[in-house]
Amino acid sequence: MSRACSLFQLCQNPNRLLLRSSKFSKGPYLIPSARIYPVLCFSKEIQTSAYEVVKGSYVPTALVKPESKPKDKSPENLEGVGAFQKLPMVMPSVDILYSALRKAKRISPTKGIANIAKRERNRGAKQLDALMKELAVPLRTYSENFPNKKYLHPYERSLIELTLGDGNYEEVLGKVDSLRKKVVSVGKEHASLCAKSLSKKEAEERLTEGIKKVEETFNRGGKHVDDLLHIAKTLRAMPVVDLESPTLCLVGAPNVGKSSLVRILSTGKPEVCNYPFTTRGILMGHIISNHQTFQVTDTPGLLKRCDGK
Repeated sequence: MSRACSLFQLCQNPNRLLLRSSKFSKGPYLIPSARIYPVLCFSKEIQTSAYEVVKGSYVPTALVKPESKPKDKSPENLEGVGAFQKLPMVMPSVDILYSALRKAKRISPTKGIANIAKRERNRGAKQLDALMKELAVPLRTYSENFPNKKYLHPYERSLIELTLGDGNYEEVLGKVDSLRKKVVSVGKEHASLCAKSLSKKEAEERLTEGIKKVEETFNRGGKHVDDLLHIAKTLRAMPVVDLESPTLCLVGAPNVGKSSLVRILSTGKPEVCNYPFTTRGILMGHIISNHQTFQVTDTPGLLKRCDGK
C-alpha cells in the first residue's frame, strides 16, 4: 500500500524522482525537491548501402569503378624537342649474348638437394631461365624506352623520316620486340624440358641443347639489335634546335665556304678542308649577341641535277 501511495504521489507531483533502492534499503523511496527531466532517446543512424549486380554478383556501387581506357597522348602533350638525347644506350648483339652466357653459367643449383639427378636438373633449368632473362631484359628496355614516332615533335619526326626512311624506325623496333618474344619462348620451352629430365646425363644434354637453341635464336635476330644501335647513334648525333630562337640555314654549292663561315661566326666546329663534300650532315652552331641567342645551321653542298631540275 505504501508503494502504491508513493507512485500516486509521484504522479501528482512530477517534481519528485523515484529511485531504486540500494542493498541497504527495502523498496523504492522518494527524494523531495528533485526535478524530472524528459529523457531523450538517441539511436544510431541506419546505414544503408546500394548494391549493383556485376557479372552475376552483388558489388557495392562505391567499389564499382568504370573501366579505365588507355590514355592516349593528345597533340598538346607531345614530346618536346630533345628526345633523341634521351635514347638508351644500345649494346652490340655480340656483347649482349656474351654477357648473358657468362652470367648464366655462374648459376648454381639450389642448396640442399642431395639427389644428383635432381640437383643437375635444377641447375640446368635455372641456367636456361637466367640465360633467357639476361637476353630478354635488354631487348624489352629498348622497345619500351625508344619513343613512339607519332608522339615526337614534328621536327624530330621529320628528321627520322628524312634520315632513316619512312617506316624503317618502326620496323626495326618491331623486329627487336619480336626477337625478345622468340627468345623467351625458346628459353621457357627448353627450361621446362630440362626440369623433366630423369637422370643427370639427360639433364646435362638438355641443358647443352637448350643453350645452343637460345643462342641460335638470338643470333638469327641479332642483326636487328645492331640496326637499332646504328639508329640510336644516328639520332643522338642529330642537332638539337631551339624552335624559339632565330635560325639561319646556310644552303649552297659545295666548297663555297659555308662551313668556314659557321666555324668563324658561331660555336659550331664543322670540318673544313680544301675539297668539296666535307660536310656530310647537318651541323649546328650558336651565336650570342646582345644577350640574344641565334642558331646557324651548316648543310651539305647542293649539286645541279643533269636533268636541269
